[in-house]
Amino acid sequence: MNGQYSAFADVAIFEAVRTPWIDLGGALSQVSPIDLGIKVGREVMARAGIEPQAVDSVLAGSMAQASFDAYLLPRHIGLYSGVAQAVPALGVQRICATGFELLRQAAGQLRDGVQLALCVASESMSRNPIAAYTHRGGFRLGGEVQFKDFLWEALYDPAPGLDMIATADNLARRYGLGREAVDRYACASHQRALQAQRDGAWVDEVVAVDNQVFELEGYQPRGISLARRTGAVSEDSHPRPTDLASLKRLRAVHPGGVQTAGNSCAVVDGAAAALVGRASACTRPALARLLASAVVGVAPEFMGIGPAPAIRLLLQRSGLNLDDIGRFEINEAQAAQVLAVAHELELDSTRLNVQGGSLALGHPLAATGLRLVMSLARQLRQHNLRYGIAAACVGGGQGMALLIENPAFRA
Repeated sequence: MNGQYSAFADVAIFEAVRTPWIDLGGALSQVSPIDLGIKVGREVMARAGIEPQAVDSVLAGSMAQASFDAYLLPRHIGLYSGVAQAVPALGVQRICATGFELLRQAAGQLRDGVQLALCVASESMSRNPIAAYTHRGGFRLGGEVQFKDFLWEALYDPAPGLDMIATADNLARRYGLGREAVDRYACASHQRALQAQRDGAWVDEVVAVDNQVFELEGYQPRGISLARRTGAVSEDSHPRPTDLASLKRLRAVHPGGVQTAGNSCAVVDGAAAALVGRASACTRPALARLLASAVVGVAPEFMGIGPAPAIRLLLQRSGLNLDDIGRFEINEAQAAQVLAVAHELELDSTRLNVQGGSLALGHPLAATGLRLVMSLARQLRQHNLRYGIAAACVGGGQGMALLIENPAFRA
């Protein structure tokens, strides 16, 4: 099977945290993704009881140019998180699988001698710019003046001439998925997420965000200033009561399609961080062991099916089968897309996205992969399950999957 497979020995995720996922235009809308990244970078080290000076690699990812200093995002996250000035920083990008790629890159660096890597993914969908790419040379008299919404245009793939919603509609037609089935899945995702929030499922992974200043001796301070808030934000803002009747009333994005605003992922802001090091060097129980990764390419017009071949490659090369996997967390870019993957793999729905997914929580592009992994790891520990797989489709036609193991598993 084509694709890239990597197996990892003695690699652990020591700790992982995230901010709340907050709706587009909400309390985090004016915060630079760099500052969101600094917040979770500092917090993950504090939670793990690890001094920043122990970190010897910084990896960070963000998709949009969401602040004027965006080029400096990895470096400034490392510096203002307290990591030693001599420690280098690297920017990582694989669109929706950026969070997975951070972990993959960190595991690879451990093979090269790194002892502890700080991985941070941060996304401000709200601060995606209105962009112009052809004006550096000025404007001709009477010439076209073109500005476009970067966020909107980023959802369109000019190779097949389709937006991401249309690729999910393609999968719905290929797999015979009607509007009723797609809405039912979306309704279940919303209800599962709302119940998980009520049950406190994400309390251990979410760090509250408030107005804050980040100091760095000898350099300019920076920080977080929440929009229209006088208090901290401490939980995801998008989960809300949803019923099938309400979803059925929504108009399809494309005529004849099944995807609507209600059964597609929410647009949110947020950041996540993880510490990756050697399992043998972990001084207290690790959150998870990172065993393997797989990444594949698929046809851009069917990009949402990417997790299926990535998971197949992961299982084939690791020697496991579907029945060995206690939980699957597959990113919910669109409901039809997740259902297509489930149909293709014949997945047991009771093991798939049991706490809901991005339809209800939202999808801050770069950060989603880390959320999937940390939530999956905590589910494995809670239910004494050994293996879990997190996966996502990737715009342009890719799929990526990670295999993790519960270090506290008892047979």
